[in-house]
Amino acid sequence: MNSFFARKFIVQGIIIAAAIVLLLRLFYIQVIDDSYYLSAENNVLRKVIIYPARGVILDRNSQVLVQNEPVYDLLVTPRDVKDIDTALFCQLIDIDKKGFISRFTKAKNYSPYRASIFEKQLSAETYARLQEHLYKFRGFYVQNRTVRSYPDSIAAQFLGYINEVTDKNIEQSNGFYRPGDYIGVSGVESAYEELLRGQRGIQNVMVDAFNRPKGHFADGKYDTLAVAGEDLMSSLDKELQILGEKLLKNKVGTIVAIEPKTGEILSFVSSPSYDPNMMVGRERGNNYMKLLYDPNKPMFIRPIQAQYPPGSVFKVVSALIAQQAKIIDENTAFYCPGGYRYGRNGFMGCTHVHGSTSLVSSIQTSCNTYYGYTYAKMIDGRGEKSSKAYDQWREAVQKFGIGVKLGIDLPGENAGNLPAADYYTKHFGNDSWTSAYNISLSIGQGEMGITPLQMANIMAIVANRGFYYRPHLIKSIGDKKIVKPEFTEKISVGVDAKYFEPVIEGMSQAVNRPGGTAYSVKINGIEMAGKTGTAQNPHGENHAVFFAFAPRVNPKIAIAVFVENAGYGGVWAAPIASMMVEQYLTDTITMPKYIQDRIYNGNLMPAVKPTVIKKETTEKETDTAKQTPLEQKQAQRIRQNNNAILAQNDKYKS
Repeated sequence: MNSFFARKFIVQGIIIAAAIVLLLRLFYIQVIDDSYYLSAENNVLRKVIIYPARGVILDRNSQVLVQNEPVYDLLVTPRDVKDIDTALFCQLIDIDKKGFISRFTKAKNYSPYRASIFEKQLSAETYARLQEHLYKFRGFYVQNRTVRSYPDSIAAQFLGYINEVTDKNIEQSNGFYRPGDYIGVSGVESAYEELLRGQRGIQNVMVDAFNRPKGHFADGKYDTLAVAGEDLMSSLDKELQILGEKLLKNKVGTIVAIEPKTGEILSFVSSPSYDPNMMVGRERGNNYMKLLYDPNKPMFIRPIQAQYPPGSVFKVVSALIAQQAKIIDENTAFYCPGGYRYGRNGFMGCTHVHGSTSLVSSIQTSCNTYYGYTYAKMIDGRGEKSSKAYDQWREAVQKFGIGVKLGIDLPGENAGNLPAADYYTKHFGNDSWTSAYNISLSIGQGEMGITPLQMANIMAIVANRGFYYRPHLIKSIGDKKIVKPEFTEKISVGVDAKYFEPVIEGMSQAVNRPGGTAYSVKINGIEMAGKTGTAQNPHGENHAVFFAFAPRVNPKIAIAVFVENAGYGGVWAAPIASMMVEQYLTDTITMPKYIQDRIYNGNLMPAVKPTVIKKETTEKETDTAKQTPLEQKQAQRIRQNNNAILAQNDKYKS
């Protein structure tokens, strides 16, 4: 009897234990493990992400710069893939078997039960070829999306490009982005990402046993719509941009043109450039690496990232701030014997013996001597320590946007370089240095560095007679034509309007009067005011610079052109600027054809060769044995200045 009861409890225990195990297993399957749920759901429902179209980017005349075109992502749910013809599949989407295995393994490692991307951005042709056979490949389906297309293949550095999000992007977005999403990486695509990207949607699609769509679940009750990104109207003039890129073909340089009354950038040329369509499609990765390692750096955004000595164009700024400080006026004249002597043995050569030179003629003929004297009076002649006077000078220069970021609506802007007095005090040993220690700054050389955007902005300031609007590339946002408030702020440079007139007169004479440094690029019927420059390049041929605005009354365009290794500003930079200005104002170019052909066909790309460093001086070495330590430092700095401006003593033509 006892034995019977013992067996009874044992059997009951086994049954109870089995029931508990089954219940736990059911709980695990239904609550904890979602693989069976996903498998069942995938047999009936497919959640399809509807990617929004990114906002279109237009030029200022509503012509398309960037649009969208359809592509197709091929997705796979690994658990559902069974008995497929791998050879046919690979042939249809143009991959090999090794590529198939690696892609499938990656998808399976991500999740056997969740769909993930197998191959991105199939073209319409490839998709059409695959679609006929897709029913044979259970577990695979196609998802529509759009990518960028550039009809005119221009303005690559301005527009930027998009790329698939990284783990860091996903983390920083607080869950907005998901794997497979695209994000703007550079240019306007990056700067205006939150407006361009839009909002994704979801469709719940019912499918049959052959993975064929059979309509929306619950008639679309649980679907969400995708919201397209905002369209942007850029400030660029497409035709002017195309012309600028043609003019700088086979040259290293940049063109920036601004509408003075708004700060809108009309042309933003960076050369060498690349076709932005290279950054789209299945070859994007390979193309990116080619561009990245191209020695000509086509992805470098020269208008805002390149930094150059401004050369003689800085004389315009020097003349304005010196007048405002009451150091000179329009009647001030200095005698030019062919150069400016400073310190014990320093000599800064000029282009000619100009004799008695006024403010207006100093701009017209680009007299170095005049600005050597002007700078010396600004630094040494104000009755206070030169270092303190220098900081006052520097503060006035910075108001023109030199040495500071202008705040353009693109990432990666360079502020340029304009050292504080402490920089020179540290190198000299104390604050007793004088203008002779950094006299090369007087003509835009030495440590001064400026971006092409800052050059064009200086010209806009002169055109406006003392103020500017922050340069920007997006004119308005969306259908409501919204303009960012920071681009409507009027920024004064602290120089009275009356002081601009003699400077503008000198610039006008430089272009429109015989003997002016840019007379060869005069435009009939349009009074253009301009300034040539030749910026020293210690590594080769000098850089050619020209900036201008036109017309003189009610200016419509301000422009800066910088061509590396091109020599004189009047030979290369000035003709380019003249053609751009005339094209924008009159829609024609009347410059002689032989000059146009020389510019269009000119090839100034630098040859790859070793850099030769040569020590040069313009005066005999000073006998340092008879000098005090401070005098030796002063003499050393003078020799550095001599070397910095040596190339201009005989060749300078700005």
